[in-house]
Amino acid sequence: MDLDTMTPGAAPQDQPSVAALRGSAATGGRAQAPAPAVGEAEGPTATWTLDLPDEDATLALARVIAEMLRPGDLVTLSGDLGSGKSTLARALVRTLAQDPSVEVPSPTFTLIQQYDTPAGSVVHADLYRISGPDDLLELGWEEATAGAIALVEWPERAQRPLARDRLDVMLRIAPDGASHRFAVMTGFGAWADRLAIARAIRSVLAQAGWHDAGRAHLQGDASTRAYERLTKPSGATAILMISPRRPDGPAIRRGKPYSAIAHLAESVHAFVAMANGLRALDISAPEIMGADLDAGVLLVEDLGDAGVVDDGVPLPARYEAAAHVLARLHAIELPHTLPVADGIDHVIPPYDLDALMIEVELLLDWYLPANSRALPALARSQFTAAWNEVLRPVVAAKPTWALRDYHSPNLIWLPDRAEAQRLGVIDFQDTVLGHPAYDAVSLFQDARVTVPADLELKLLSAYARARQAAEADFELPAFAQAYAVLGAQRATKLLGIFTRLDRRDGKPQYLKHLPRIEAYLRRDLAHPMLAPVKAWYETHLPRLLADDAG
Repeated sequence: MDLDTMTPGAAPQDQPSVAALRGSAATGGRAQAPAPAVGEAEGPTATWTLDLPDEDATLALARVIAEMLRPGDLVTLSGDLGSGKSTLARALVRTLAQDPSVEVPSPTFTLIQQYDTPAGSVVHADLYRISGPDDLLELGWEEATAGAIALVEWPERAQRPLARDRLDVMLRIAPDGASHRFAVMTGFGAWADRLAIARAIRSVLAQAGWHDAGRAHLQGDASTRAYERLTKPSGATAILMISPRRPDGPAIRRGKPYSAIAHLAESVHAFVAMANGLRALDISAPEIMGADLDAGVLLVEDLGDAGVVDDGVPLPARYEAAAHVLARLHAIELPHTLPVADGIDHVIPPYDLDALMIEVELLLDWYLPANSRALPALARSQFTAAWNEVLRPVVAAKPTWALRDYHSPNLIWLPDRAEAQRLGVIDFQDTVLGHPAYDAVSLFQDARVTVPADLELKLLSAYARARQAAEADFELPAFAQAYAVLGAQRATKLLGIFTRLDRRDGKPQYLKHLPRIEAYLRRDLAHPMLAPVKAWYETHLPRLLADDAG
């Protein structure tokens, strides 16, 4: 069974085909879609055309669609009489139900059939016998489909769009007496990006030879990226990373959004460049096994689940190994530009004063309003002045790669590998050129795991000894000063970020880390270099610095 790429609305052509569900190539990315089945198209669209030579191909298409669906989605099934709409709908219900034997009668006479499935409530509707929108109201359409996956045959009978964001699957019988059918999937509105990403995933998996792998979602991180673990019938595993280019947020300073000021990666180009750059240094970053750079889809090596903590407690030997990897990295003269692909380079941005300052100001915008009274304008200017004073010497120091998220959730233990390669690193797309103390702080004051003060000192000593052994001019006092400043900066930033994740993004699970981060901040502010910043906290956030805080 083959699924061929076709031009929307055209008859099947003699084109190279790939095995079913190996992901046909795009029919043009963002494309002018065929006439929508329901009303006029508004906003962006994307199309994906598949050849359906037999019923097995239709069943395979159902699996493709089912992988994309989530509660609240609408799928409209359009096309010629006898083109297989009911067959596809039946296959979709059974796939979502994870039961190929479930009875799926045609809703031609009942109009609506409902099913409870592991994917949530599924509504299968046939609107052939309705005369217009009023009949939908009488059917209780909105109540029946609220929060459900809706599969609708004959959607054009509604005489108006059932939803602006929808996936339309138009089935056509091939002309000229050909025996097979083809499907044109069109994503409208928010579905345009989803369909384009799904198409890219299939293409990447096909090209890498992972088309037959099972897919299981993994718990995500604090970003908008999504991850899946893929498992082949042989048992081999890989990680699918889905990270479409992030849109710019609102301009907040000098016409730039937060992400641009803070130098956050806006595409997977940075991940690919840094992964290859780290691997070239014999550091265990994931191998890139397949990629669609434009869509933001990567297939990468699965380094496993063995971490550097046990039941929430740091494993000192593994943390020390991670410290040695950092020291080795920081002792090397590193490039500032890395290749991504032929003709594409990634320039590592500087961790400049603007980036460091926009991060600490998250405390003023999120943490402080949640924990204190409104802040006078003068107090805000005093805050920025104090931080400018302590950060300027740090920014002036010779920079290296600051991976920026070098802490326990992103470190994998690989006991079968040798020396430095025993420590795997999986999150580095936001790497900047900054002070080497930043990544040391990320690990030794781990935001998600409590690192006792005595272990922190031991790790710092191990790191310093390794740097001194490799570099005769390594200055421990200057490093210790920068460590305290960047520790306070990182803690301040995280207090703002974790509060924002709760208040703005509905992720309260990050609040449990605040007491630990507050304790790290108190530890850092004890350094004399931070006296101006400490004085501000004592005035405006005295609770945070109290001995019994947290």
